[in-house]
Amino acid sequence: MALKLANVTKSFEAHKVIDNVDIEVGDDEFLVLLGPSGCGKSTILRMIAGLETLTSGEIHLAGNRVDRLPPSERDMAFVFQSYALYPHMTVRRNIAFPLIMRRHRWWFHLPVIGGLAKRRIERSPEVREKVERTAEMLALTKMLDRYPRTLSGGQRQRVALGRAMVRQPSAFLMDEPLSNLDAKLRTAMRAEITQLHQRVGGTFVYVTHDQIEAMTMGTRIALLRDGTLQQFGTPREIYETPANTYVARFIGTPPMNLIAAEVADGALKVGAVDLPLPAGSVHPASGKVWLGLRPGAMRLTAPGTPGALAGTVSLVEHIGAESVIGVALDGVNTAHDDDGGLTREVMVTLPGYADTRAGAAVGVAFDLAAFSLFDRESGARVGGDAARG
Repeated sequence: MALKLANVTKSFEAHKVIDNVDIEVGDDEFLVLLGPSGCGKSTILRMIAGLETLTSGEIHLAGNRVDRLPPSERDMAFVFQSYALYPHMTVRRNIAFPLIMRRHRWWFHLPVIGGLAKRRIERSPEVREKVERTAEMLALTKMLDRYPRTLSGGQRQRVALGRAMVRQPSAFLMDEPLSNLDAKLRTAMRAEITQLHQRVGGTFVYVTHDQIEAMTMGTRIALLRDGTLQQFGTPREIYETPANTYVARFIGTPPMNLIAAEVADGALKVGAVDLPLPAGSVHPASGKVWLGLRPGAMRLTAPGTPGALAGTVSLVEHIGAESVIGVALDGVNTAHDDDGGLTREVMVTLPGYADTRAGAAVGVAFDLAAFSLFDRESGARVGGDAARG
């Protein structure tokens, strides 16, 4: 394994912020630490980097235990949220800075002698070639002699990436590096970082609260809540087979609908409707469950359609390629969140521009080709369709 966290725990006095987290990723993986603010994802990243100590547990990189090593000996590069560029240095010097510091001597602090020595290292063929190759990969060649204040946000972010890349570390650590960019630029930078990972390889560990970044960039996602790992897997695994109601509601836009149901005699009873469970699907013999359905697995029908739940349209949002329709169900509860909050609304996504108005009476039909079942009390996954388990 390229990176392994074994029973990692972190406490600040009596408050445990990371609780026995286990994560393993292979070579050239892109690991995303995902979760809301305060869930502990940045703390884990800082422990990997050596900026925070562990209370207990171990961290291994490329087969070597590193949690007892100082940050300078861990062969990792850190890309900060704020870029952390040196404003008085050119782009060239910012990128070359880690290579200059590798040859650091105490007399580098002397104003004249140190400055001459740093310039000599920067102009050496080895350093110059690495900086220029890195700049070319990031489309920064024409900006090498400019200063950070003259660059756009996306260009500054690329310089920060270049400074990390030039060292050729075993792991790249990124702490919400796109959060300061506008939406259009974030989309472009997501693609650039993904392409960078494909080109240079290595292990990337990326912190974000944005599920779109996680789903589009990561090869593995570790979803955290209050310092506890909720699920670890590929984006597809987490989207299709969420481990609990928290994961189900966190992943997806709109999130998965959780509808109160009961399993009995091989069928799901939802309100007044009995839905036969597909052959081969996994489900408990009986009991109260949440039926989990993605908005795309539901459709609107005419009122009174057999097998459909009655409801009233409460929300209509047209977002171009699809329409998002909110429907308040008649007499059927749904989960507003995984903490027991109840509502009666489900979200349905329809292709194109739906000709539906708020206040209209409709039916809501289900497609059980892709569904999940969760225990009503614990929220844990207890079943689903056969293809996804």
